[in-house]
Amino acid sequence: MSRGFVKENDQEEIPMVTPRADLPANVVNYVTPDGLDALLTERAAMLHQLEHIIAINENERRIAINFLHAKLDLLNARIASAKVVDLTKQPKDEVRFGATVTVAVNDQTQPQHYQIVGVDEANIKQLKISFISPIAQLLLHKKVGDEAVLKLASRSRVFTVQSITYE
Repeated sequence: MSRGFVKENDQEEIPMVTPRADLPANVVNYVTPDGLDALLTERAAMLHQLEHIIAINENERRIAINFLHAKLDLLNARIASAKVVDLTKQPKDEVRFGATVTVAVNDQTQPQHYQIVGVDEANIKQLKISFISPIAQLLLHKKVGDEAVLKLASRSRVFTVQSITYE
């Protein structure tokens, strides 16, 4: 049937879904084991939500289902492309994916701690930074005592690696 013969209020709305964290083309989707667990937990929660949609009317229900399916498609693509990194096989003396790095920054009295994780795991409040972030890129392949310099417009930040652990 032609769209011209469909009532206006019967037309399906195309759901607008916020994209997932940016992963540039041709970049491997590395994740920690905890990161993959979090993605699988997120998918289970979405599937549960899909099974228990409560809507005022059938149109709202279809919109909610379409929205969740669109989100699930993005999530499933991310899960399918995930490459889990075994943290026990990372070199203990070098900053690599999954490392928790303690750094001294310029003349700050308190050291900072960052874990280098996948793009979906990154959460600055939890001190987890994406492996494609500028700071992570500077720290990768450094060893204890090495310095990494982040040049900013008005100054530079010097990160001195103090310790490296994998948990």
